[in-house]
Amino acid sequence: MCRLFGFRSIFNSHVHTSLVGANNALMNQSKIHPDGWGVAYYVYNNPHLIKSPNAAIDDHLFEKVSGIVSSKTVLAHIRTATEGNNNILNCHPFQFGHWVFAHNGNIKNFKEIKPQLLNRIDASYLRYLLGDTDSEVLFYYLLSHFDKLIKDPKKVSFSEIQLTSQKVIDELIDLTGPLCTTEGSPNTENFLTFVLTNGHNMMAFNGGQPLYYSTHKTRCPERETCEHFTEACENKVNSGVINHFIVASEPLNTENVWIKTNPGTLLYVDFEMGFHKAKLTIKQSY
Repeated sequence: MCRLFGFRSIFNSHVHTSLVGANNALMNQSKIHPDGWGVAYYVYNNPHLIKSPNAAIDDHLFEKVSGIVSSKTVLAHIRTATEGNNNILNCHPFQFGHWVFAHNGNIKNFKEIKPQLLNRIDASYLRYLLGDTDSEVLFYYLLSHFDKLIKDPKKVSFSEIQLTSQKVIDELIDLTGPLCTTEGSPNTENFLTFVLTNGHNMMAFNGGQPLYYSTHKTRCPERETCEHFTEACENKVNSGVINHFIVASEPLNTENVWIKTNPGTLLYVDFEMGFHKAKLTIKQSY
C-alpha cells in the first residue's frame, strides 16, 4: 500500500530527516511504493502542493523539496497504485482550498459502488474531481460530511468531531463493507486510513492500514535553547496541549517516541494544538 507522513508543530520546522535522511525515510520507502509522490506544506496559512508521478527515490525534485521545506504543517505521501492510472492527477495529497488529504488504503469494489459514493458528495464539489482514484472521491466525501469543520474549524469541539467521524465511518462501511484490519492482507481489501488537514487542524484515522503517531521525544536535542520547550516535549500526552504532532505509516528512525494505533483510532489536533484521541466503533473483516 501507500505511505503517509503528517506533521504539525507550533513553530516552523524542517522535515528533511523524515522525508530523506532517516534510514526508512519516505524516499527510501518509495523503492516499494514507486507510483508517484506529493508534498504539501503551508506558508502564511496557505498550502503549497508539489507532486510527481515518478518514484521519489529516482526524482531529484523530491529531495530538493524535502531539503527546503520549513513549515508548521506538512503532509507527504508516496503511492502504490490500486485504483487509477499512474499520473500526476492521481498522486496524493489532494487539495481543495486550505484543505489537503492523503489516503493509505483502498475502497473495495470501487468501480461498482462509485456512483453511490458520488451521490453522497455535495454537488458543489463534483466538478473538482480530476483524477480517477477512490482516494480523491473519499476526500470530497469527507469534505461533504464535515461541513461544520470545513466552514468554521475554530469553533468545532472534539466531541463534535468524534460524533461526526463515527457517523461518516459507519456510512462508509455500510457502502463499502467492513474494514480489513489484518496486516499484510492483499491491497484489494477495504482500508480507509487517512490524514486530513487545513494547516491548523489535523485529523488522522486508522482505517485498517498501520498508523503510528508521536507527540514527544526521548530527549529533545534543543531542550536547552528552544524557547518553546515544555515537559510535554519529552513526556507522553494522552490529551492536552502539545508542541508537535507527527503521524506516519511506520516509525521513522528519529529521536521521536512512536505509538502504534489500533484500527478505529481517531487522532485530532485542534486549532490551538490541543491533542485528542478516541476509539471509533468499526465493523471489521478478519
